[in-house]
Amino acid sequence: MAGALKCFLPLFDRVLVQRAVPVTQTKAGILIPEASQKKELTATVVAVGPGALGENGKNIPPAVQVGDEVFLPEFGGTKVTIEEKEYFLYRDSDFLAKIK
Repeated sequence: MAGALKCFLPLFDRVLVQRAVPVTQTKAGILIPEASQKKELTATVVAVGPGALGENGKNIPPAVQVGDEVFLPEFGGTKVTIEEKEYFLYRDSDFLAKIK
């Protein structure tokens, strides 16, 4: 993990993810044009905040941990660039599923 990324800690129930890279070439070696590539809706969790504050003032722990694979909504998230790599910041409740 990069140095600047280790220092990045999301607040509350925010989660930093790195989207999966879309397939650009078939198994036979044919290159897929960018316009025909599907938008990748899976990501790997890179950093997790401490959790949301509940009504009683206690933290509600997030449902995901660093290293988990998650299924993302088609739209949403805040784009963050750290050391020339693109990451996205989501709320814990925005994820559609956790992939095992």
